[in-house]
Amino acid sequence: MDRAQKEKLVATLHDIFANKAVCVVAHYKGLSVKQMTELRRNSTAAGATVKVAKNRLVKLALKGTDMEGIADLFVGQTVITYADDVIAAPKVAAAFAKNNEDFVILGGAMGTTILDENGVKALAALPSLNELRGKLVGLINAPATKIAGVLAAPGAQLARVIGAYADKG
Repeated sequence: MDRAQKEKLVATLHDIFANKAVCVVAHYKGLSVKQMTELRRNSTAAGATVKVAKNRLVKLALKGTDMEGIADLFVGQTVITYADDVIAAPKVAAAFAKNNEDFVILGGAMGTTILDENGVKALAALPSLNELRGKLVGLINAPATKIAGVLAAPGAQLARVIGAYADKG
């Protein structure tokens, strides 16, 4: 990789660290190409991206961003997973780490908040934005259904009473 390519990569990484909502850092030593491909596919499906870059270049790219505090995590063979959705990257990384012991989550950053391994796993345990939207719609819809049921109940009771008198007479 020549100097111009390195500068372009550093600029791209700087943009990622400056503009993405969350970034997860992990060791991937010992993973096969097939496993890395699976990680990339899972990440893409969830709306996240996986990137492997030289630690020295990543540390240069981190300078001047909110995520600068994670620079110490970049030792050894590291991979970053990042996304605009705060839940996507941690959820994919935690699920992948559960099934692959060679994938070790080191930590990450959510804006200016630096996360350790447990912080990343706590984010992964939260429901996704789409799940939250579904629950919200369900909560909004439930009272309307209950109101309709309450309003219909007296009419139904009255119809049953009239029906009972008709059967009697």
